[in-house]
Amino acid sequence: MSLLAVALGISFIAGTFSLNGMLSATFTGIVDSTMLGDAYVRGGDESIRASTTGTEVGPTRNRIPVALADELSNVDGVHAALPEISGLMVLVGADGTAVQSTQAPSFSVSYDPRDRTSKVIAGRAPQGSGEIALETVTLASSGLEVGDTTRMVVGGDLRDVEVVGEIDPGGPMAGATIAYVDLETATADFAADGMVATIAVYGEDGTTEQQIVDAVNEAVAGFDTPVEVVGGDAMRVESRDDVASQIGFISTFLLVFAGIALFVGGFIIANTFAMSVRQRMREFALLRAVGASPTQVLSSILLQAAVVGVVGSLIGVAGGVGLVSLLKVGFESMGMSLVGDIPLDTSTVVMSVVIGAVVSVGAAFLPARRAAMVPPVEAMRDDVATTERSLRVRAIAGGVIGGLGVVGVVIAALQPELESGETLLGIGAAAVVIGMLLLAPVLARGALGVLAAPFVALVRPVGRLARGNVVRNPRRTANTAGALMIGMALVGAATVIAATTQASLGTVVKKEAVSDFIVSAATNSAIPEQAIDEMRDLPEVGSVDALYYGVFLADRVGVTPASDSLVSTSGMDPAAFGRSLDVDEVEGDLQAALNDGQIALQESVAEEHGWTVGDELTFLGSAGAHDVTVGAIFSSNALGVGSAMSQDMYDEMIVPGERYAANVFIASADGVDLEDTRAALSSTLEPYVVISLLDKDEFVAGIADQVNQVLVILYALLGLSIIIAVLGIVNTLALSVIERTREIGLLRAVGLGRLQLSGTVTIESVLTALFGTVVGLAVGVGLAMALQKVFTDDGLGTLSIPWASLGSMLVLALVVGVLAALWPALRAARMPVLDAVSYE
Repeated sequence: MSLLAVALGISFIAGTFSLNGMLSATFTGIVDSTMLGDAYVRGGDESIRASTTGTEVGPTRNRIPVALADELSNVDGVHAALPEISGLMVLVGADGTAVQSTQAPSFSVSYDPRDRTSKVIAGRAPQGSGEIALETVTLASSGLEVGDTTRMVVGGDLRDVEVVGEIDPGGPMAGATIAYVDLETATADFAADGMVATIAVYGEDGTTEQQIVDAVNEAVAGFDTPVEVVGGDAMRVESRDDVASQIGFISTFLLVFAGIALFVGGFIIANTFAMSVRQRMREFALLRAVGASPTQVLSSILLQAAVVGVVGSLIGVAGGVGLVSLLKVGFESMGMSLVGDIPLDTSTVVMSVVIGAVVSVGAAFLPARRAAMVPPVEAMRDDVATTERSLRVRAIAGGVIGGLGVVGVVIAALQPELESGETLLGIGAAAVVIGMLLLAPVLARGALGVLAAPFVALVRPVGRLARGNVVRNPRRTANTAGALMIGMALVGAATVIAATTQASLGTVVKKEAVSDFIVSAATNSAIPEQAIDEMRDLPEVGSVDALYYGVFLADRVGVTPASDSLVSTSGMDPAAFGRSLDVDEVEGDLQAALNDGQIALQESVAEEHGWTVGDELTFLGSAGAHDVTVGAIFSSNALGVGSAMSQDMYDEMIVPGERYAANVFIASADGVDLEDTRAALSSTLEPYVVISLLDKDEFVAGIADQVNQVLVILYALLGLSIIIAVLGIVNTLALSVIERTREIGLLRAVGLGRLQLSGTVTIESVLTALFGTVVGLAVGVGLAMALQKVFTDDGLGTLSIPWASLGSMLVLALVVGVLAALWPALRAARMPVLDAVSYE
């Protein structure tokens, strides 16, 4: 069981490293196969902010003219200079639904026959706005064939298109949905202002990369727009680094849960060696009596632990490879192909083995030290006594640490305005968990007495025997339950936070969104302008307010915005505030300010930067720098952006290719029944395939579904720690049965039946599982309640405790206890009575 605990934790670690390596190899392959230019020309002024289109990676810069590509194509040594133009689109597949295999983006990209990265392998290249060619995997997943007609939502329009070709992009695209159009169509759709982000330059045969870079640098010298020429190799390295930094989050996220699993596994290892040492105390005393030193005894036990760690780690590495193999198959079934074999380098194996060995040796150290200190004279006794140490020191330490943690959590909860509130909450929560683990043996006797009361009353004499067994050694019981405490504390906290998030968002939406309907688009999709215009033309509709989204760098006028000074914004008709949205005006008149060409700031953003009404700010976005005046400050959780501006101002500050309509708020016309309005809107939006029409209740339910999806992922990741905790209960019970062999034999000899003996072991398991679950849930729920208080102003305004879900956790604990007891109970029941009585 100890081997298995280490193996499970290490499999998570090894699997995470291997998955990260495979993802890195996949996206590096995409970079290497799609960026074959000898040089790249891009903007010289870097404005680091998130691209709203989702088709750019890394920092975005000022745009450069498309026309520059024609000039560069005439430079000596240049074979072709191609503007790289792309933008979001939605493709309708053969089944009439949107083609979306994963969370990967769906975009349209310009195609040029001179492009070395792509090759037409069937049909021909697209010509005109009515023709497209599809990337190979996209063509297969869409169910379409060359020659088929379909529809595509792109550039704000719904258009009929014909699939005229299949294009190989040079490598797998990790599930992205890609449609190719000709340069003129792409320019009209995504670069209507004649500006692009990058131009790829390909040299003629025989020219070196440096020659191309030098020639292009000479050609753009003195150009009005700031430009920068980057060599192809340097551009590819930069892109790989950008991708690595983005997928690094995935590894960090998974490694956190791997660390939790190993921490929980440490409880099993410590308990195993503690019980093993307890049973072999006479052996260790004899070793001491014949001359073994304390160091030799200590070393022998730690060596056993190291073997457990190394062997378990090697098994875990193999398990990690198997885990990633399953994930690879799962990704491929969703249309996301990961290239190459599963990477398993020497560093991953060595690191995994070292971690497993260190965890095992560390967990076994205290039991080993206890064995090493056994007096040799103990070997001369018939029975070696193992006196339990006092819990006083542990109780004092747990009380102090836990008490300080509770004080920190309470202060953070009662004074959420403290700047250090989040840090104080985190440190306090960690102290509470540590205090809980230290105090668990002290709490065990009283808590288990209460939990065992129903069994004592209803199942005689088995209930009383089981209670005595779990209370007899509270340290062991607490250590066994400790693994489950950690898992259940995290599960309980996640459950309450998820329910609170759902309730808070639901309350906010119902309070602030005063429209009848809300229109939203699928992930990575914007609501087409054509759809918005068609909704406005419906007689059943009274008002249509579109909310556009953008991201800017911002700071006071005269101060260059820092790379991390990002402010998100929404662009709307000023009349929407009060008509579709009801937000709290903290200072100034929001609607009047937007009508006057000023901006409004979210209260939290204003406080963070120290900005007030009347301040002059510079907003740096995709359309350049704009000076704006702060005209109002508002507070809104439904409008989850840092600032608001009029739609006219938004249109000036965002390039057309990045206009992003995130939501549309709709009110029914006076005297029109809501169902009639819904029917008219549904009919209008049906051709757009990825647009959802929701009333407020449905919108809230959709948010709840998204939260639940995240919660399911957390449950799955935390499930590993709970599985390891179950192994700990099995292990402890099995060792306990061995330790109590003679006792079990005597009980059987005086009339205890096999079924009663199995019931005793099962109740012990159930009590241990219940103890760990109850204490863990209590701590997790308490910390989640404090977290809600700290983040009240950030959207968690309504505390919700899902008692039904928490109750199901207790039922799960009962099931866990029964399952964990099956093997130990069967083993105890099958033990021959005479052999057990004579056992030494």
